[in-house]
Amino acid sequence: MRYSRILCSMAVAGTLMAGTAAAQGEMQPAKMDRAQMEKMSAGWPAAAREAVKFMTGKYGPPAAMTSEMAVWGKTGPWKRTVVYSREYPHEFPMHHTDVMQQWIDYKAPPEMYDELATYDGSVVLERTSGEISARCDKEGANFLALNLANDIVTGKQTVAGARKMYGEQITAMKAKRPAPYTEKLVFQVPTGRTGDPDRPIAAAEMSR
Repeated sequence: MRYSRILCSMAVAGTLMAGTAAAQGEMQPAKMDRAQMEKMSAGWPAAAREAVKFMTGKYGPPAAMTSEMAVWGKTGPWKRTVVYSREYPHEFPMHHTDVMQQWIDYKAPPEMYDELATYDGSVVLERTSGEISARCDKEGANFLALNLANDIVTGKQTVAGARKMYGEQITAMKAKRPAPYTEKLVFQVPTGRTGDPDRPIAAAEMSR
């Protein structure tokens, strides 16, 4: 079992979101103008600045921004989006850096967590909150990552098949050929309760 790997990924995501809350005091007001945004992101890597430019062009300016991240709330299908000033090197399916993480509500059986971790280390399931996120450099890649994650969970794809299709769809997207999995979420995002609060440990279990 690779639970330690999954828990590590979840801890990283949780720490980053906690950092967002902790930074509230230094966040700029909503509806920042371009000059303010450019000043805040002046030292950011190109991939992060491009992600901020894309998000702003499609969904409007971030709800808040610090020297380390730009945050959007509900936009399109996304529950929230964070663009980080830090790049995370990622070699699948080819070299790039992950800078933009996007969340939706989602629930998957615990036994699928290992499968999804093997499929893509930048896809993170959060069981307690009932969310799944993808972190890449482009929205299209995040659509693709989550569409294929859902295919694995629903039995439409194996891990190997999903990884192969990921490479094919990204190659097509870069070549400006049709790549439907990169254009939108192709499954219905759950609208009901997706969080799993688990259950208390009984005294009898702790004494075993």
